[in-house]
Amino acid sequence: MEPAAATMLSGRRALPILLAVFALLAAAVTVSARGGAERAPTLVFILAGQSNMGGRGGATSGNRWDGVVPPECAPSPRTLRLSPSLRWEEAREPLHAGVDAGNVVGVGPGMPFAHALLRSPACPRGAVVGLVPCAQGGTPIANWSRGTEMYERMVARARVAGAGTGRVAALLWFQGEADTMRREDALAYAGRMEAFVRDVRRDLALPNLLVIQGWDRDGAVAGE
Repeated sequence: MEPAAATMLSGRRALPILLAVFALLAAAVTVSARGGAERAPTLVFILAGQSNMGGRGGATSGNRWDGVVPPECAPSPRTLRLSPSLRWEEAREPLHAGVDAGNVVGVGPGMPFAHALLRSPACPRGAVVGLVPCAQGGTPIANWSRGTEMYERMVARARVAGAGTGRVAALLWFQGEADTMRREDALAYAGRMEAFVRDVRRDLALPNLLVIQGWDRDGAVAGE
């Protein structure tokens, strides 16, 4: 297996591995709780891919989001998002508002992921999760190669997110359907994904960055 793919994990297997990573991060975690100052996360997660990551829950009819927020997606003072203007704010659905341009966005997987981590006994005490929305609906993986607008925006946002008290713990990747339309794209996907992971790790100077890749229930890489 290529080194770039060695720590790429499917969504089903990722959470236990990520919780083990918490044990290594715990000693380095410090909580920013300055009165009146902008809150900052201690554990940062990049959210990238296409519409399944961007969030389409409740936004599938009438060209608008229905505004319904399930309990597992409710806001929490311990979950922040990096806004389009690169400021930390309390995370609320839709997480990708102002980021997934030109699309109607709704509920996605980011908030349930954050809540699951914070509920775990393995999560460092006092941790604050920072979510960095970067997804863009309808994009094939070629649009995420090094030098493209999507890739460079993601890297720029990730650098800002990791520049403070937070540690970039993982990249959550949920993409793929746009690459199933043509056989040549499907056959090239594995190589493009491995190149994407190598480039992200290099450009963020995180050679062991955990990459959690979303899958659908049939075992195929999921996306739009």
